[in-house]
Amino acid sequence: MEAGKPSLTLRHAGRQYKLRRYLESQQIEHTRGAPYHPMTQGKIERYHRSMKNLVQLQNYAYPWDLERESACFVDYCNHQRYHESLGNVTPADVYFGRAKEVQSRREEIKRRTLEGRRLQHAELLKASA
Repeated sequence: MEAGKPSLTLRHAGRQYKLRRYLESQQIEHTRGAPYHPMTQGKIERYHRSMKNLVQLQNYAYPWDLERESACFVDYCNHQRYHESLGNVTPADVYFGRAKEVQSRREEIKRRTLEGRRLQHAELLKASA
Protein backbone atom coordinates (compact mmCIF):
# COMPACT_ATOMS: atom_id res chain seq x y z
CA MET A 1 0.00 0.00 0.00
CA GLU A 2 1.44 3.32 -1.04
CA ALA A 3 0.32 6.82 -0.18
CA GLY A 4 -0.93 9.27 -2.71
CA LYS A 5 -3.64 9.60 -5.30
CA PRO A 6 -5.80 6.51 -5.89
CA SER A 7 -5.80 4.93 -9.31
CA LEU A 8 -9.43 3.80 -9.01
CA THR A 9 -12.56 4.90 -7.17
CA LEU A 10 -15.80 3.00 -6.70
CA ARG A 11 -19.00 4.92 -6.22
CA HIS A 12 -22.73 4.46 -6.52
CA ALA A 13 -24.54 4.93 -9.79
CA GLY A 14 -25.65 8.52 -9.15
CA ARG A 15 -25.10 11.34 -11.64
CA GLN A 16 -22.19 13.47 -10.55
CA TYR A 17 -20.76 15.05 -13.64
CA LYS A 18 -18.36 17.40 -11.85
CA LEU A 19 -16.86 14.50 -9.93
CA ARG A 20 -16.52 12.45 -13.09
CA ARG A 21 -14.79 15.31 -14.91
CA TYR A 22 -12.48 15.89 -11.95
CA LEU A 23 -11.52 12.22 -11.72
CA GLU A 24 -10.85 12.11 -15.45
CA SER A 25 -8.67 15.24 -15.22
CA GLN A 26 -6.66 13.54 -12.47
CA GLN A 27 -6.39 10.33 -14.51
CA ILE A 28 -8.29 8.39 -11.84
CA GLU A 29 -10.49 5.63 -13.20
CA HIS A 30 -13.96 5.49 -11.69
CA THR A 31 -16.31 2.59 -11.63
CA ARG A 32 -19.94 2.52 -10.55
CA GLY A 33 -21.69 -0.08 -8.48
CA ALA A 34 -25.33 -0.78 -7.72
CA PRO A 35 -26.66 1.10 -4.68
CA TYR A 36 -27.22 -1.04 -1.57
CA HIS A 37 -25.39 -3.95 -3.19
CA PRO A 38 -23.26 -5.44 -0.41
CA MET A 39 -20.64 -6.90 -2.70
CA THR A 40 -19.74 -3.50 -4.14
CA GLN A 41 -21.07 -0.88 -1.75
CA GLY A 42 -20.92 -2.77 1.53
CA LYS A 43 -18.23 -0.77 3.29
CA ILE A 44 -19.65 2.65 2.59
CA GLU A 45 -23.19 1.46 3.32
CA ARG A 46 -21.97 0.08 6.66
CA TYR A 47 -20.20 3.37 7.38
CA HIS A 48 -23.41 5.30 6.64
CA ARG A 49 -25.44 2.96 8.84
CA SER A 50 -22.98 3.45 11.71
CA MET A 51 -23.15 7.23 11.26
CA LYS A 52 -26.96 7.12 11.14
CA ASN A 53 -27.09 5.01 14.33
CA LEU A 54 -24.83 7.50 16.09
CA VAL A 55 -27.03 10.42 15.03
CA GLN A 56 -30.24 8.69 16.10
CA LEU A 57 -28.90 7.88 19.59
CA GLN A 58 -28.58 11.52 20.59
CA ASN A 59 -30.79 14.58 20.60
CA TYR A 60 -28.91 17.57 19.23
CA ALA A 61 -30.12 20.99 20.34
CA TYR A 62 -28.19 22.83 17.64
CA PRO A 63 -26.95 21.92 14.16
CA TRP A 64 -23.35 22.58 15.19
CA ASP A 65 -23.65 19.93 17.90
CA LEU A 66 -24.54 17.39 15.21
CA GLU A 67 -21.71 18.66 13.00
CA ARG A 68 -19.21 18.35 15.87
CA GLU A 69 -20.35 14.82 16.69
CA SER A 70 -20.19 13.84 13.00
CA ALA A 71 -16.67 15.27 12.71
CA CYS A 72 -15.59 13.25 15.76
CA PHE A 73 -17.01 10.09 14.18
CA VAL A 74 -15.21 10.75 10.89
CA ASP A 75 -11.96 11.46 12.75
CA TYR A 76 -12.34 8.23 14.73
CA CYS A 77 -12.98 6.17 11.58
CA ASN A 78 -10.06 7.70 9.68
CA HIS A 79 -7.43 8.09 12.40
CA GLN A 80 -8.15 5.64 15.22
CA ARG A 81 -10.19 2.67 14.01
CA TYR A 82 -8.19 -0.15 12.49
CA HIS A 83 -9.61 -1.56 9.26
CA GLU A 84 -9.13 -5.27 8.66
CA SER A 85 -9.28 -4.79 4.89
CA LEU A 86 -6.30 -2.41 5.14
CA GLY A 87 -4.15 -4.85 7.11
CA ASN A 88 -5.37 -3.60 10.52
CA VAL A 89 -4.10 -0.07 10.11
CA THR A 90 -6.07 3.16 9.90
CA PRO A 91 -6.98 4.81 6.60
CA ALA A 92 -4.76 7.72 7.67
CA ASP A 93 -1.81 5.32 8.06
CA VAL A 94 -2.33 4.16 4.48
CA TYR A 95 -2.94 7.62 3.08
CA PHE A 96 0.19 9.09 4.70
CA GLY A 97 2.37 6.08 3.85
CA ARG A 98 2.80 4.82 7.42
CA ALA A 99 1.15 1.41 7.00
CA LYS A 100 4.34 -0.62 6.56
CA GLU A 101 6.02 1.18 9.45
CA VAL A 102 3.05 0.55 11.77
CA GLN A 103 2.86 -3.11 10.78
CA SER A 104 6.60 -3.69 11.20
CA ARG A 105 6.53 -1.96 14.60
CA ARG A 106 3.70 -4.29 15.68
CA GLU A 107 5.63 -7.33 14.45
CA GLU A 108 8.67 -6.24 16.48
CA ILE A 109 6.56 -5.78 19.61
CA LYS A 110 4.97 -9.19 19.06
CA ARG A 111 8.38 -10.81 18.56
CA ARG A 112 9.77 -9.27 21.77
CA THR A 113 6.65 -10.21 23.74
CA LEU A 114 6.77 -13.83 22.61
CA GLU A 115 10.50 -14.03 23.37
CA GLY A 116 9.86 -12.62 26.86
CA ARG A 117 7.12 -15.18 27.47
CA ARG A 118 9.41 -18.00 26.33
CA LEU A 119 12.09 -16.84 28.78
CA GLN A 120 9.56 -16.59 31.62
CA HIS A 121 8.27 -20.07 30.83
CA ALA A 122 11.80 -21.48 30.78
CA GLU A 123 12.56 -19.86 34.15
CA LEU A 124 9.35 -21.29 35.65
CA LEU A 125 10.30 -24.75 34.41
CA LYS A 126 13.79 -24.44 35.98
CA ALA A 127 12.35 -23.22 39.27
CA SER A 128 9.84 -26.06 39.49
CA ALA A 129 12.42 -28.73 38.67
